[in-house]
Amino acid sequence: MSGVRLIQVSEDDADIRLDRWFKRQYPGLSHIRLEKLLRTGQVRVDGGRVKAATRLAAGATIRVPPLDEWAEAPLPPDDRPKAAPKPPSEAEQETLRQLVLYRDKDVIAINKPHGLAVQGGTNTSKHLDGMLDALKFDAAERPRLVHRLDKDTSGVLLLARSAKAAAWLAQAFREKSARKTYWAVVAGVPRPHRGKIDLPVGKGADGGREKMMADEDEGRWAVTYYAVVEQAAQKVAWLAMMPITGRTHQLRVHCAEIGTPILGDGKYGGGKAVLDGIDHARKLHLHARSIRLDRPDGSVLEVTAPLPAHMQATWKFFGFEPKPESDPFEDLELE
Repeated sequence: MSGVRLIQVSEDDADIRLDRWFKRQYPGLSHIRLEKLLRTGQVRVDGGRVKAATRLAAGATIRVPPLDEWAEAPLPPDDRPKAAPKPPSEAEQETLRQLVLYRDKDVIAINKPHGLAVQGGTNTSKHLDGMLDALKFDAAERPRLVHRLDKDTSGVLLLARSAKAAAWLAQAFREKSARKTYWAVVAGVPRPHRGKIDLPVGKGADGGREKMMADEDEGRWAVTYYAVVEQAAQKVAWLAMMPITGRTHQLRVHCAEIGTPILGDGKYGGGKAVLDGIDHARKLHLHARSIRLDRPDGSVLEVTAPLPAHMQATWKFFGFEPKPESDPFEDLELE
């Protein structure tokens, strides 16, 4: 067919999903239309039919059909591109740069603040993804998101500075070789003080509001290791948690399910998650404290983020004293 192109996958694009490759190369092509091209066999990889989630190998050949007709056709209302987010002000850009904890040629690590969404969504016009140009520094392209934190969760968030870096970071998260430690304050004290929560998590509804919940029949496998670092009588505990899986709201659901919801988490803990007499008691007390992973060259990337102000105040209120860094899961044998 006239106009068909055969494009070879570069090293920089190795191991990314096919739909993400199209988003980079043809940003005007909607996902719905790409799915139609895949279903009809007009898009192929190395001559074979593939799915949007297929991961690409360097050197593979992608068959791209003529796309003019798709670009010219009017988009249905639910498929129109959303308005671009408002560019960040100079002050916002400088604030974002001050969040950087670590930077090299491959990776940027920031301390994401509580309340900043990572990506856009309903009623979310300000988000990190819309401000990433502020973190280009000396690179030719804007950094890429490779994982997420909830809007109200603070802490370490990694950004890839190239497609190649994005590939190995994504692989580390996919293969669960990235070791993430979270800190939280929970209402009550878990029993035992150290343990493993192995409870599938799935989507559900509560009074018409969508939320995640424990679902042993249809939920996705979810595992969290936890350890009590300190406690204040039986009122609250400072937990260190290490999620093995990365399900949406996993730590919040797991803490609520064992009877000790995270402080400030009214969505999953209800009234039990809000304690009288504590400043900022309605702010979520969940912080991505550190992340550690191996680089392709054999070296180790390890980044730690200081607590946000509202959690520092709570630590002071209960007399929790952060000790020299120690890993509560150092001797843990993962099952």
